Amino acid sequence: MFLELIAVIIAGLAGAGVTLMVMRLSGNRLPKWLIPVMAGAAMLGTTISSEYSWYTRTSDNLPDGLEVVQTVESTAIYRPWTYVFPYIDRFIAVDQPNVQANRENPDLLLADLYFFGRWSTVQSVEVMVNCATGQRADPALGDESPPVWRDVPQDDPIVTGVCQRS
Repeated sequence: MFLELIAVIIAGLAGAGVTLMVMRLSGNRLPKWLIPVMAGAAMLGTTISSEYSWYTRTSDNLPDGLEVVQTVESTAIYRPWTYVFPYIDRFIAVDQPNVQANRENPDLLLADLYFFGRWSTVQSVEVMVNCATGQRADPALGDESPPVWRDVPQDDPIVTGVCQRS
């Protein structure tokens, strides 16, 4: 986050510097208000570029075996361009090599899910999936109580991602 702030500030300085250079080359024929406008435009462009490239940068740098199973696109009223081009600000990855099958019932799988968010720390959660019935047991209370199974749609990306073992 700090490095992105530095990049935005440098982009603003570069935008102002390029505009100042163009003004000097044109013999000061351009209006002076163009300098802060171009600095702001460069800063806004850098911020937007950073937002849109976050998912690609993050997912490309995942360790081997972590597979993205679900993405969440975001729109916001204070970012009107996101209604035309939504960007991904969260995603879920499953740790495929460490998916464990139940000894008594091989259709029951235990998997680690990793939740990635744009401005949040990575969170890890264990889920149990029944590949035969397409159900999922999300973490309950953590007190050794039996899992609470939930019916999910057939195309649930978490169930599909866990059950497609390589």
